[in-house]
Amino acid sequence: MGTAIVSLLMILIAMGDSPATAHEREQVQVLFQHPLPNVEGKKIVAVSVTYPPGGKSLAHRHAASAFIYAYVLSGTIRSQVDDNPAKVYHAGEGFYEIPGSHHRVSENASDKESASLLAVFIVNAEDHPLTIPDDAPAPQ
Repeated sequence: MGTAIVSLLMILIAMGDSPATAHEREQVQVLFQHPLPNVEGKKIVAVSVTYPPGGKSLAHRHAASAFIYAYVLSGTIRSQVDDNPAKVYHAGEGFYEIPGSHHRVSENASDKESASLLAVFIVNAEDHPLTIPDDAPAPQ
């Protein structure tokens, strides 16, 4: 197990992330995906995003066709989409992103408590990846 941890740390460092930075990033888990039977060529994908205290996502865009509804499950999430002002959302609140949005800030608003949200994508069935960090090359 120790060898596996060292290998993971070496990969993260090679990718430009320090172990501390990797620990502060979000964890994303696909919970559900299914073709929309009444909308040809579209699918619905639900993901959970969990932020450790002080954790954040890199600035990013989503697949070009993606309409997203995000619902805060726990904690507080600070979000800034496009040039709108950043806003803090509490558990039970939600926001959406229209196709082509630039998600400039997505982070845990607390440095003491974890936070999580449910993001539901309506997206073209062939679109992937769903999230593209600003420093990543655009999908072909």
